[in-house]
Amino acid sequence: GDAETDAYPVGSTAKALAPLPGAGRELRALSRAMRSGGRSLKLGAEATEAAVKSAPLSNVSVVAFAIHALPVKDADDPSLEPALVFTPPAQPQGDDDGVLTASEAAQLHLKADLVILSACNTAQDDPQALGVNSLSRAFFYAGARSLLVSNWRIRDDVAERLSVRTVTLAQRNRAAVADALQRASLEMMNDRSDPSFAHPAQW
Repeated sequence: GDAETDAYPVGSTAKALAPLPGAGRELRALSRAMRSGGRSLKLGAEATEAAVKSAPLSNVSVVAFAIHALPVKDADDPSLEPALVFTPPAQPQGDDDGVLTASEAAQLHLKADLVILSACNTAQDDPQALGVNSLSRAFFYAGARSLLVSNWRIRDDVAERLSVRTVTLAQRNRAAVADALQRASLEMMNDRSDPSFAHPAQW
């Protein structure tokens, strides 16, 4: 159940979104780190909401999304929920409009040890929103045992580096995800090749 999205406006819910050039690299590297052979990798036009909803996610131990997220910011419409934006279908229909809302995510059937939401603001709650008010809570409702999420905006290259290194360290050392994330963050902070890596906004 991996997914990458291209940049498209989706109905009136999403504005035109910037491309995520690192998303494909991130998902391919995660697939290699998990030794999945790319069996369930969905990129570009294959990265649709319908593909996620129809995937046998209850058989997957790690589910990763490198994608845009839509936080709720519209005070005039409290019914809006946080959402993940996928490649939209040519003709939106039924429950495939290209946007997986938190309520829809909560209805997925997961038994994953880890769900990675490699997108901006995926840990944020919105107490004013109706229904499920956070993506992280939605994926816990769906059955995820642990999550890797962001509390703020995150650079595409940083998300790629942190998620891949975290999974690699967790798999290699049979370490807890939290311990692996801490080590990956420390490695990035101490990397002198890019001084911006040391800034707290990056980890």
